[in-house]
Amino acid sequence: MEEKPDSQQKRNYPSEEGIDIPLEQIHPDTLRNMVAEFVTREWADLGDSDYTLDDKIAQVLKQLHDSRVRVVYDLASESWNIVTKG
Repeated sequence: MEEKPDSQQKRNYPSEEGIDIPLEQIHPDTLRNMVAEFVTREWADLGDSDYTLDDKIAQVLKQLHDSRVRVVYDLASESWNIVTKG
């Protein structure tokens, strides 16, 4: 029986799991929608913040354009996420 790697082993090989998506290849409207979905998923309690949804979207877009975070497509889950560069 073939043994499947556990999640800790997978994290050691991120290049095998995900593909960076260059911002230039994402239509601006699509990127904004992706960031809005990310913000609402990651910061569900918008009422607990001094920032509006639009403020948070602007913050993430700035981080993307400043190359502090990146959009990654995960091959294993067939989904995308915004992650820190590192």
